[in-house]
Amino acid sequence: MGDRWVPWPVLPGGPGGDAARADDGEPRVVGPRRWWAGPLDVEGLAVGSVVACARAATRLGRLRGRAPAIVVDSSDVAASFASFRHLRVDGREVVGFAPLSRFFAAADGWVRFHANYPHHRRALLEALAIDPGLPDDAASVMVGAAVRRESAHTLETLVRAAGGVAAALRTPEEWLAHEHGALVAAAPLVDERPAGGAGRALPPAADGPMSGLRVLDLTRVIAGPTATRTLGALGADVLRVDPPDRPELLDQHLDTGFAKRSAQADLADPGARARVEELLGEADVLVTGYRPGALAALGLGAQEVLGRHPHLVVAELSAWGDRGPWGRERGFDSIVQVATGIAHRYATSGPGGLRPGALPVQALDHTAGYLLAAAVMDGLAERADHGGRAVRLSLARVSHELQGLPVPDAEAGEAVVRTSTTGSEYGPLVHVPPPLAVDGVRLAFPAPPRPYGADELAWR
Repeated sequence: MGDRWVPWPVLPGGPGGDAARADDGEPRVVGPRRWWAGPLDVEGLAVGSVVACARAATRLGRLRGRAPAIVVDSSDVAASFASFRHLRVDGREVVGFAPLSRFFAAADGWVRFHANYPHHRRALLEALAIDPGLPDDAASVMVGAAVRRESAHTLETLVRAAGGVAAALRTPEEWLAHEHGALVAAAPLVDERPAGGAGRALPPAADGPMSGLRVLDLTRVIAGPTATRTLGALGADVLRVDPPDRPELLDQHLDTGFAKRSAQADLADPGARARVEELLGEADVLVTGYRPGALAALGLGAQEVLGRHPHLVVAELSAWGDRGPWGRERGFDSIVQVATGIAHRYATSGPGGLRPGALPVQALDHTAGYLLAAAVMDGLAERADHGGRAVRLSLARVSHELQGLPVPDAEAGEAVVRTSTTGSEYGPLVHVPPPLAVDGVRLAFPAPPRPYGADELAWR
């Protein structure tokens, strides 16, 4: 996979414009070269990841007797990477970052917290000896006062130890000098590990490249759900399963819940766990996005699952990777940007000194999602000859990939945002379709998000 992914415009046909397909397996890329601008080539990373996904879909479709001709429009990629921002739910805008999910000035620098989820908010406030029952405005004032008394790295350690999510601002050089940063830099972009089991042939495709194939989705937030949403748009039967005690944020569910069904199950319950095991026996793919070790404790880590179901492609996504000193830490795109040096590269200077910045979109999440979808389809394409496999990808490694790209000398243009409107149980949803055109027709999600947790633990 690593040698099959290339950043845009290191693709046949050159940057932008109507790039001709080099062969029947190469997608055509059209649209502007830059639109976000900034110190990093986010566009090259984004378009390259979607092209990798399109290339894998073409390969899988050809093997199944229905090779699609795919076009990637960079304007659609831009809109897709900002899909949450463009979502409208029955006319209203979506709710973004929570008030405590932001940068705070520490005694010696900056620290960022992530507190969108109630349990992470509670952990943050308890770590700082602040009453979790306080409203956000009062809590924010108290957090600011507490943070100013401590160093950023002390706060990072303190909040993480309490089960919260935090990162101290680092420069790129400081991250690479960190033990975990050096480990991430030396890792492959997509880590593939064959299961060593017997092969299983793919049936002919009835429609899209993933049609007739089953994907069990145990992911959260953006990256993993983006991968499974894409696989669903390409024809897969996707069943997402969430824990009943920690529901997904509603707007996040609506953004990434297209093309899949939604169920709930307590995986610690023996009955629910047994049912999930039955689903795995009939599945083709398992995609997980929990902190490394969390699912392994329930027998759902890649090694354990492949030992029982060697025909599966098991795709695992994490913030920091599954090994090293931060291998079990919690993280999100915004937090990874802070720790790995991206927020420092986007920093601005003003009267109060340096203020850290951020990427224009959650590009680490979306890139990881499309690369994970590509790795899944590549794994399925090779399953007949080589059996199942585990594929692993981390947001931190995507950050390293982005920061290593040369920045093109091109003026920023304008990306056209094209949205669709779909009816749902939550009212009309204005949303961004998948960033692919297949056989001359722009790909659409086959179904809107289902009511959260409304479906049975069963395949179609």
